[in-house]
Amino acid sequence: MIHDMMPGVEEMLEKTMGVGYVGIDPTADSLHIGHLVGVMMLKHFQRCGHKPIALVGGATGMIGDPSGKSQERNLLSEETLRHNQESIKQQLSRFLDFDSDAPNAAELVNNYDWMKEISFLEFIRDIGKHITVNYMMAKDSVKKRLNSEASEGMSFTEFTYQLVQGYDFLYLYQHKNCTLQMGGSDQWGNITTGTELIRRKTDGEAFALTCPLITKADGGKFGKTESGNVWLDRRYTSPYKFYQFWLNVSDADAEKYVKIFTFLSREAIASLTQQQQDAPHLRPLQKALAREVTIMVHSEEDYTSAVEASNILFGNSTSDQLKKLDEDTLLTVFEGVPQFEVPLSVFTEGIKAIDLLVERCPVFPSKGEMRKLVAGGGIAINKEKLMDSERLLGTNDLLNNQYLLVQKGKKNYYLLLVKA
Repeated sequence: MIHDMMPGVEEMLEKTMGVGYVGIDPTADSLHIGHLVGVMMLKHFQRCGHKPIALVGGATGMIGDPSGKSQERNLLSEETLRHNQESIKQQLSRFLDFDSDAPNAAELVNNYDWMKEISFLEFIRDIGKHITVNYMMAKDSVKKRLNSEASEGMSFTEFTYQLVQGYDFLYLYQHKNCTLQMGGSDQWGNITTGTELIRRKTDGEAFALTCPLITKADGGKFGKTESGNVWLDRRYTSPYKFYQFWLNVSDADAEKYVKIFTFLSREAIASLTQQQQDAPHLRPLQKALAREVTIMVHSEEDYTSAVEASNILFGNSTSDQLKKLDEDTLLTVFEGVPQFEVPLSVFTEGIKAIDLLVERCPVFPSKGEMRKLVAGGGIAINKEKLMDSERLLGTNDLLNNQYLLVQKGKKNYYLLLVKA
């Protein structure tokens, strides 16, 4: 998990209880899995007896960090930032202990709380004079933006970002005894500006530690799917979709991610890697990864539901398992399968299966073909084999009072949406 660190980090952490922080951008009211690497660093840090601080960048979120970006971002209102901060704290409390009286209990801070009182003149006098323009221009994040043909240049606002982040480190150093800042490898320049500011302003010593930026084996951006980010909040990414994301990563990515996003021991990971090499079609690494991360971010119950939901689509599940699915998961699982709308009155009066699936909803081109498939045991309704094509279907057959799942053969599904 370590990409780079300044000399002296290990000695400092072996000697005393360290205080370290990671900055989190509050541009949304949920973290996504791109944030999970920083969160795992804080979790490891706390597990080893050190004190983690999660800094929500209320002030820096109003500016925008140029690192790795080709364009300036939209600015957020204070009200939105406060809402996002509260939501993020609730999510972080699943990973970090904020509430105990242990000396290394985690803390959440917002840099807006100390930045809002500082005037521009104070800032350029007390902070700006300690860091030269030459020093700031030498940073990769600045050089890339200034030299990029796609970029429209860089505003003064963004140029000063590293100074504002450096001041955060100085503030936490002076007020929270924080001597370590952690982040992704693209943050190295911003973090070392903070260590330099601390050295020049206080003669003190502070440290930087970064983790690799997580990318996919094909070089693509980690955590992005066709539908956007994979979020930790179930409102934006259902536990089933979250589980599926990890289950579907490539073998090479699974081997890398299982070391970063789980707390499995080296021995367990080595054993899983060996199993993967011996029987890659069984996907033991992906299954272990999906299990560990889904339970950590959501719950064991959500993990079990996600596995059962996957079995419904790909395995030999039962009608009981299908009936246990909540509506959101059901619709997510069968997203993309052909769907037909049917009025509720059809089921209130009762309708023969053959009339429903040939005339009302053209699942089968003819009654003869449907009868042949029923005779061969090739049709199931709500995961129960249809024994008689003349069987009467009523409201009791509906899932959640509004769905009927038809399965033709092993892999062809059709979802009937029943509208009142």
